[in-house]
Amino acid sequence: MIGARIHQARKAAGLSLRELANRVELSHTAISKFETNQLKPSSGQLIKLARELGVRGEFFFWPLTVAIKGVEFRKRASLGAKAMDRIRGDVLDQAERWQELLNLYPSPPIPAFTIPAGIAARLHTEEDVEATAEALRAAWSIGLGPIPELIDLLESIGVRVILTSVADQPRFDGLSGAVGDAPMIVVGGDWCGDRQRFTLAHELGLMVLKGRLAPELLERLRSPRKDPEERLCDLFAGAFLLPRAAISGRLGASRHALELKELDLLKHEFGLSMQATIFRARQSDIIAPGIAERLFREFRGRGWHKNEPGEPYPPERTQLFERLVYRALAEGYIGESKAAELLKMPLSRFHRQRRLESLHAVAH
Repeated sequence: MIGARIHQARKAAGLSLRELANRVELSHTAISKFETNQLKPSSGQLIKLARELGVRGEFFFWPLTVAIKGVEFRKRASLGAKAMDRIRGDVLDQAERWQELLNLYPSPPIPAFTIPAGIAARLHTEEDVEATAEALRAAWSIGLGPIPELIDLLESIGVRVILTSVADQPRFDGLSGAVGDAPMIVVGGDWCGDRQRFTLAHELGLMVLKGRLAPELLERLRSPRKDPEERLCDLFAGAFLLPRAAISGRLGASRHALELKELDLLKHEFGLSMQATIFRARQSDIIAPGIAERLFREFRGRGWHKNEPGEPYPPERTQLFERLVYRALAEGYIGESKAAELLKMPLSRFHRQRRLESLHAVAH
C-alpha cells in the first residue's frame, strides 16, 4: 500500500525517481525499492517524502479504493508522459475523494448516468448525429436555448466532472473515463469557459455516439488530419451547445457575411467560441464554405485562433462535491475533521468557512 501511494504521489508531482531521491537525500534505488515494497521507509523518511510530494503523511496509509477505467486523453502528440502522469495523479486523488464521500451515504445522492430511451441505435449520416444532439436536449427538457451551466447539467444526470488544477498544459485537451460505473470528464479548471464547455460536450458526444456510428459513415469521413469519430463528436458538441434552430434564429437562414460583434454576442449567449460558431453557421448552411474559410483565414492572420478578441467567456465551476460534503456533515455521516480532510483544507479554515466568516472579518 505504501509503495503504491509513493509511486502515485511521485507521478502526480511530475518527478522522476532521481529527482525525488535528490530532494529527500536518498538514492533513486531506495525510492524504487520503496515503491515496489522491497524496502519500508522510516517515519522520518515518510515525513520528508510527504513534504516534497505535497501530501499529508496519512496519505501513504490510505487503501487504494478507486480505479479509473477507460481513460482517453484528448491530446495532441506532444503532450509528454510526465505531463500525463501529473494530470492522472490529480484526477486519481479527486476521484478517490469522490468515491470516499459517496460511500458515506446510505443511498446514492446522485443519479446513475443513462442514455435516454429513443436515441437511435445506428447513425448513418451527419444529420443523424445532429438529430441525436437535439433528441438529448428534448429528453433532458433543455429546449433550444442556451445552457447556462453545462457542468451543473452533466452532474445532474450522473456524469462526474473533475476540474484539474494541473491542466495548464497548452496541449492538453481533456480526458474522459469512468470511476466505477460513473462516467467521468476532466477539463482544466482555469480554462476559458467556452473551451471547457466544448470539451465537456465533445466528451458527452463520445459517451452517446460510441457504438452507434455506422461503419460506412466513419469510412466516408476518414482523413489523415483527424479521426472521423473525433470529427463527429465535434459536430455533436456544436449541435448540442448551439442547435441549428437557435443559430438560424439569431443569424438568419442565409448570410453573405458575418460581423465580428455578432460572433461575440453569440459566444456570450451560448458559451461557444467564435470559431466554433463559424463552424456551426457553415454546418447549418447559413454561410457558404468560402465565407467560413475567409473568416478562419482572418482569425489565423490576426492571431485570434489562439486568443479570440473581446472578453473571454468565464470558466464554469463545480459545487456538487462541496455541497455533498456539507450535506453529509449536516446528516451526521461525518464530523468536521473528515469534512475538512475531504475538502483538503486545514480544520481552522474549514471552521471559518462553515461559519461563513471571511479572513478579513476574523482579523478585525
